[in-house]
Amino acid sequence: MLKVTLPDGKVREYSRRVRPADVAADIGPRLAKAVLAAEVDGQLIGANQPLPADGEITLRLITDKDPQALDLLRHSCAHIMARAVMRLFDGVQLAFGPTVGDGFYYDFQMEHKLSEEDFAKIEAEMARIVKEDEPFERVEMDRNEAVEFCRDLNQLLKVEHLEETLAGERRVSFYRQGEFVDLCRGPHLPSAGAVGAFKLMSVAGAYWKGDASRQQLQRLYGTAFFQKKQLDEHLKRLEEAKRRDHRLLGKQLELFMIDPEVGSGLVFWLPKGAVVRRELELFLYDELLRRGYQPVYTPVIGNVHLYETSGHYPYYKDTQFPPIEMDDGDRYLLRPMNCPHHVKIYQSKPRSYRELPLRLAEFGQVHRFEQSGELNGMVRVRGFTQDDAHIFCAEEQVADEFRGCLEMTQFVLKTLGLNDYRVRLGFRDPAQDKYVGDAATWQRAEEALENVCRGMDLPELHIERGEAAFYGPKADFIVADCIGRQWQLGTVQLDYNLPGPDRFDMEYIGADNAPHRPVMIHRAPFGSFERFVGMLIEHYAGAFPLWLAPEQVRVMVVSQKAEDYGRRVERRLAEAGLRAGGDYRAEKIGAKIRDAQLELIPYMFVIGGREADEENVAVRDRIEGDLGTMSLEAAVERLKKEIREKTVRSKD
Repeated sequence: MLKVTLPDGKVREYSRRVRPADVAADIGPRLAKAVLAAEVDGQLIGANQPLPADGEITLRLITDKDPQALDLLRHSCAHIMARAVMRLFDGVQLAFGPTVGDGFYYDFQMEHKLSEEDFAKIEAEMARIVKEDEPFERVEMDRNEAVEFCRDLNQLLKVEHLEETLAGERRVSFYRQGEFVDLCRGPHLPSAGAVGAFKLMSVAGAYWKGDASRQQLQRLYGTAFFQKKQLDEHLKRLEEAKRRDHRLLGKQLELFMIDPEVGSGLVFWLPKGAVVRRELELFLYDELLRRGYQPVYTPVIGNVHLYETSGHYPYYKDTQFPPIEMDDGDRYLLRPMNCPHHVKIYQSKPRSYRELPLRLAEFGQVHRFEQSGELNGMVRVRGFTQDDAHIFCAEEQVADEFRGCLEMTQFVLKTLGLNDYRVRLGFRDPAQDKYVGDAATWQRAEEALENVCRGMDLPELHIERGEAAFYGPKADFIVADCIGRQWQLGTVQLDYNLPGPDRFDMEYIGADNAPHRPVMIHRAPFGSFERFVGMLIEHYAGAFPLWLAPEQVRVMVVSQKAEDYGRRVERRLAEAGLRAGGDYRAEKIGAKIRDAQLELIPYMFVIGGREADEENVAVRDRIEGDLGTMSLEAAVERLKKEIREKTVRSKD
């Protein structure tokens, strides 16, 4: 007898073997038609996959209204795309076809070189497959049998994957759709007809299992939705994203550059971009001081032994620059994280409970050797500066300190007008072995973190197993920009492990005159200046709010006769602490205004003969247009007030 508990608490019992689709049919015909998959005791399975014969389970039926449904659709569409490619071209070797971001891809090894010219015929074949609406059938077999099965299909990449990566698995699963069969964990849609709309997006090069020394593959990207309207909206967002691309705007507005002779993924902050970064640094620095942080500076390299102790070197070895070998045998590493350095400051002298919490902050530069194919302007780089801080506190202080870090991140996001976000609690996945520390310590840390978050005014809260740092659970702020794209920015991480006896063996003397172990909190409201500013460029489309704008106001004269007064206005603006420029070219005023608008200058002070005679300025706002004539001092005060209040305005 199988006992099935549904989300509403109702229980259904079955003496026969049933599938989620059967349970849906028992509830009602509309649900039977709508069900796409199911969550059984938290694990996603297909709608037609048999449930256990007996015992007790919790069951949640998945329809296209559920968040998981779109990923399920796209995974299924990746198989549809691969099937279409195999129908159209000879000798296709299948690699992997996962979902990513807003779509999916599939890697192929094949003689024909795919190009955009092939997209129309591939999409036409995909449309035929969707119309045929054949089911996705799950087939399980022993691994050894699967190896021979893939060998018979001449899918040699799959054979290698089964023999090497999946060598420890006893049984594996395939999904069959018509003549197409693929090694896959699933789940998938019940049938292809649920795919409402799809589009191939691009083709790129790739390597088998991401290893540049292995076979070169072709990666075909696509996206899919349940409805064509959703696809159209997505494509419209992509066009808007192109307009906002920080790499194009960064060059156009002279904010940053990357020079291949210096190195890929290494950012030069140009003068205008440096202004934006400096203003963010000053804003955050003042807030750090107000909240009791102590600024520090630490070296950008350290002995490899330091990072071996912290765990960063073995855990992140593949994404770090190689160690620097010294003549005396010492080995140094460009630091991948700042936390071990702050630990050494903590350990530089005996600590008392009276000093806790100790909050150390640093805008610290770190380096990671990201793969060249993953680099992306400022948002994925090899050298970046974290707005990092580490709090060392007693266990009874953890709740207040963690809450304070979350509140600070909320304050930062609100100040910048980033109000659409959710919080992801990254917890340990017990099935993975990438974590340090024992299960009891992890449970204590996770419970402490969740209790704090549940007691706060957070817009959305999601727990995701497997998203923890290797040393502790964390809360990540997932921020949506103005066109709905999601960015993982600020993070707060709770750490019981680095202070532990197997790592840095940290301690302080408590009120009882006995040694105690501190707890560490890692926190970065921005994440990194490079990624954060790259996101801001796209969010604002380069039109920064006044307090961040590299040039806040431009003085422009109608004729050369007003130049002397114009330059006096420019000096007065500088005296008032405003970043001002002047346009005294012998051009028509309309052309000067147009240029300033294209350069996204927030305010323009237009000066003609009357303004010069009366010592006024005609104020033009980038957003609202002409604001009329006002005295210079009134205009200056208007801008200073907007800067003090860090106002964020937009045309919307």
